[in-house]
Amino acid sequence: MKCDKCSAPAVLFQRYSGLHLCKAHFFADVEKKIKKEVRKERIEGTLAVAFSGGKDSAVALSVLSDLFSRRGVEIVAITVDEGIAGYRDKALESAAMLVTELGVRWQVASFEEYFDVRVDRLDERPCTVCGILRRSLLNRVAKTVGASTLATGHNLDDEAQTVLMNYLRGDIDRLLRLDHPAKEGLVRRVKPLKYVPEKEVALYAVLKGIPISLDECRYSAGVFRAEVRSVLNELEPKHAGTKYALVKGLERILGLTRREPFQLGHCLQCGEPAVKALCQSCEILRGLQSRGNEAAK
Repeated sequence: MKCDKCSAPAVLFQRYSGLHLCKAHFFADVEKKIKKEVRKERIEGTLAVAFSGGKDSAVALSVLSDLFSRRGVEIVAITVDEGIAGYRDKALESAAMLVTELGVRWQVASFEEYFDVRVDRLDERPCTVCGILRRSLLNRVAKTVGASTLATGHNLDDEAQTVLMNYLRGDIDRLLRLDHPAKEGLVRRVKPLKYVPEKEVALYAVLKGIPISLDECRYSAGVFRAEVRSVLNELEPKHAGTKYALVKGLERILGLTRREPFQLGHCLQCGEPAVKALCQSCEILRGLQSRGNEAAK
């Protein structure tokens, strides 16, 4: 098939748009979507990029580095080492290749260093613990490097899964918080890949020759998100645009909803932003410590 825009050989057929795109127009399409999301925030000074070494964060870092390198914005890649032997080690290797190639500043922070925890030593709920601690650590390190904004590699599939998971759980409060502006102590976030499907992110990385880690975390199988992912991946080929509609639909709902700004205090233990007396990371660390003390008896 040929590209619908220039008659060059197509590398992709977008079912949701009905377009066949050649390599050049595919690159332009992905980069246009990324630029549109980035323009929603006024980014100056230092931009932190959450960088795991996987395809999503690698594409985000590569495009943002190219976009801002000529605008006086410093890019700092932040990699969180959760402590998963045989997985994070390989990802760090590909991450090192890309930051060297791009010439960006790179900061690696570990759970073990900050929280005295390794995910591969947890007996239960590794994904829950990892998610909470990773979000907290990214925010802390982003503040440390002086970033005004933190970009994450969440793609369209990730966002659609999150929306559907919260609908299925009936967690409306969490849905409404997805679009709240940053509060004091929380670095403002942007999701450049929000409207780029996961398969297109992967294709972009391959065609651009961006070094990426292809390993998947061994703890991700069987969690609720994996089930929701399977449901959406079955629906999308039959009803093209389902994932986009979920994410865009939530944006429309948020635009019509009057939301009282939620209040944040400071964690009594670590001083980080918190809704309750303790932030989520300190609550979960206290729980881990308590269970460890019980096991030691």
